[in-house]
Amino acid sequence: MSRIGKRPVAIPSGVTADIANGVLTVKGPKGTLTLSLVDEINYAVEDGAISVQPANDTKRARAFWGMQRTLVSNLVTGVTEGYTKVLLITGVGYRANSQGKNLKLQLGYSHDVDFTVPEGIEIKTPDNTTVEISGIDKQKVGQVAAEIRRWRKPEPYKGKGIKYRGEFIFRKEGKKK
Repeated sequence: MSRIGKRPVAIPSGVTADIANGVLTVKGPKGTLTLSLVDEINYAVEDGAISVQPANDTKRARAFWGMQRTLVSNLVTGVTEGYTKVLLITGVGYRANSQGKNLKLQLGYSHDVDFTVPEGIEIKTPDNTTVEISGIDKQKVGQVAAEIRRWRKPEPYKGKGIKYRGEFIFRKEGKKK
């Protein structure tokens, strides 16, 4: 039995959920998100909540149960609150600057890195070393953050690079004399 899957996802006021043609559509104040439904899971919108139950007792249905409930929960949270990831840039001369639909990164390469912001994602740079990525789709926000971080991952000696806020970098000691 899935402990996560047993709990229904509450639908807050101002949010509507509809199931049609194998697609769950959730509309809220921040926008609309959809999820393709899996055949092994039964979905129901009732009493101001979305319930997720396995359709049969197969191993695949039980494996999908908790994950599908979490995906439904992410849709509801996305259209009400949204998601934000914060990247911190550490290093001498490393900078970020948001220019409309582009993010210009100076990361110690011989050229600047121009990152085009995808649709549905908003990027802010409150200062030169902080990048805030926000949007309603949790997967897309995390993917954009990972793509930006990929340009210069934190290195273990001085900790220079792009890291997530709250991430701890294990530092190596270096040579002893």
